[in-house]
Amino acid sequence: MALVEELGIDLGTVNVLVYVRGRGIVLQEPSVVAEEVDTGIVIAVGEEARAMMGRAPERIQVRRPLRDGVIAHYRVTKEMLAHFIDRAIGKTRLFKPRVMITVPFGVTQVESKAVREAAFEAGAGRAHLIPEPLAGAIGAGLPIHTPGGHMVIDLGGGASEAAVLSVYGVVTSAAVRVAGVRMDEAIAAFVRRKYNLMVGLPSAEEAKIRIGAALPLEGEPLRTEIQGRDQVSGLPRSVEINSDDIIEALEEPLTIIVGMVKSVLERTPPELASDIIDRGMTMIGGGSLLRNIDQLLTQETGVPVYVADAPMACVAVGAGKALARLPTLQRTLGEM
Repeated sequence: MALVEELGIDLGTVNVLVYVRGRGIVLQEPSVVAEEVDTGIVIAVGEEARAMMGRAPERIQVRRPLRDGVIAHYRVTKEMLAHFIDRAIGKTRLFKPRVMITVPFGVTQVESKAVREAAFEAGAGRAHLIPEPLAGAIGAGLPIHTPGGHMVIDLGGGASEAAVLSVYGVVTSAAVRVAGVRMDEAIAAFVRRKYNLMVGLPSAEEAKIRIGAALPLEGEPLRTEIQGRDQVSGLPRSVEINSDDIIEALEEPLTIIVGMVKSVLERTPPELASDIIDRGMTMIGGGSLLRNIDQLLTQETGVPVYVADAPMACVAVGAGKALARLPTLQRTLGEM
């Protein structure tokens, strides 16, 4: 084991993944924190806190400290990060770890500084930042060190990004604050309109995972039961919904994501566009697990789309591997 641990951290709006060099992904937890309202004391982090969402008494506040991939609540993010670093490599250690943390491409200096300072306060000895599309491409195994065009579509929890990469740099990119959370909100709103049923976001997310799709499925639609509170009677009730309901509910957010991908393709230099047509586009992030979303993007853009192996892990794995390429990446990206 190395004296100084090297960590890649995918600091996402919905999930945090930690990669430790030599061990792979060692932690994947929801980026949710529960704290006492009066004292601010953190009482649960990760899956334990997520289980309290919508179920906690008034004296306990359960929230996501990140919004759209950047820090919304600094103190809570710092405590969450410290908790996950301790779980990944243990509380007792001789040396502070080197950490590479992912951030959305194009974040402001203020937002970058907040992430770096939170990492230091959480126990990092050295903290570097890397744009999520670049980390995802490295984690997916794309040869982005070559002078050829590679396009990555990262569908996360708080934001979706698309970027064209070449020689370790981002040539053109775009991002929209429409991703997993907005999809869950769209499903909850649809169920409320169609079935007069109020459902929580965790229930909407579970329905998305179980039966969600971007295009109609072959054969019979998938079905699941969703529970909530009747808007008329105010009493608990459950209804059966199917994958066609989810497709209809997700039409608006998916249209925005498709438009974002098209905007990147339209601004890509001709030579790199030619490379992308030949090689296709690679999808990463949890949103790429939605059934038929690769087919939808292929259909709308005319460019082949492939889902990376273990798409949720790509960004964290790439962040960890990027530490070994730090001098090369700094020549392209500047201060990291």
